[in-house]
Amino acid sequence: MPLDKSLNSLGFAKAPADTRVVVAMSGGVDSSVVAAQLAEEGYDVVGVTLQLYDHGAALAKKGACCAGRDIHDARRVADDMGFPHYVLDYENTFREAVIDEFADSYLGGATPVPCIRCNERVKFKDLLETAKDLDADCMATGHYIQRKMGAAGAELHSAADAARDQSYFLFSTTAEQLDYLRFPLGHLPSKEATRALAAKYGLSVADKPDSQDICFVPNGDYAAVIEKLRPGAGQPGDIVDTEGRVLASHTGVINYTIGQRRGLGIGGLADPLYVVKLDADTKQVVVGPKSMLATRSVPVREINWLGDTPLTARDEWHVGVKVRSTRPPREAIIRPISATEATVELMTAEEGVSPGQACVFYDLDSSRIFGGGWIWRGN
Repeated sequence: MPLDKSLNSLGFAKAPADTRVVVAMSGGVDSSVVAAQLAEEGYDVVGVTLQLYDHGAALAKKGACCAGRDIHDARRVADDMGFPHYVLDYENTFREAVIDEFADSYLGGATPVPCIRCNERVKFKDLLETAKDLDADCMATGHYIQRKMGAAGAELHSAADAARDQSYFLFSTTAEQLDYLRFPLGHLPSKEATRALAAKYGLSVADKPDSQDICFVPNGDYAAVIEKLRPGAGQPGDIVDTEGRVLASHTGVINYTIGQRRGLGIGGLADPLYVVKLDADTKQVVVGPKSMLATRSVPVREINWLGDTPLTARDEWHVGVKVRSTRPPREAIIRPISATEATVELMTAEEGVSPGQACVFYDLDSSRIFGGGWIWRGN
């Protein structure tokens, strides 16, 4: 479908100068390029950065977003490109909406994905409402995902660069939010193309490393963060086999993840054992053979459905699904139970499917994303 020449690059029937766009700026190269590009095109750009946690703890940590240095970097880009920039204190909101659930989920034996909750409950909720309060026509982010117009309205599509695609972390974006959001980087062929744009605009962050790990988890040490948030969480217990026989002891369920093999302290066995279950109530880490990690039936709830017709309009949906961010979509069948709950049957068994992770739905014949939900233990 040819582009409507009467619309600007953000899809509005008016001049860029008359179109206000709030750019969510993390201080990294991606969102900085978005802001710079829109400013150069003549849009009325307003940069907003969220302060999500204590600067003192974050200043010394490389590879985090929304920390003190990143706020400084975002402000500098705004100054250089000549648009206003604001910092909003969301520490309390972030803790209540994201960090507390992260801690409680881990203590419950799940493997949470806080980046999804941050997008869902903070960036695409509170920040989006702030953008509307600023009379912005839309909000733009540096996420690698595409928004395309379809017969029934705005659709969510995977990024052109599969290696950078962030659809797994954005499945809970609602249709209403999608109407308001814009993702200017989703069509780019590579991260190198983004850095080339940063160099073109003379941005100070052009060579800044990508963020790593979860922003509030220094060095990827989940257990240390949980212990700090929930003192006493690292209580010792037993490592048992599936028959309940004690094989070893552990220093806290929070130190283990489903599918883990190394660091169990169990030796002298003919076949290796893997963590197949975490029982926070009994403080047990259950281990078993690798075959026990494979599953084909995945219970999913809190579904955000982005199809053109309701999820319950069919008994079955044949789609591709991701049960973890690092794997490509695999063929599956969604069998709806309600508008927000379903059982997903994987055509090929997956190992290490863990409660707390996301199950994201993809069209098998295109780049479109049909939403997704959260994996849980089922009844």
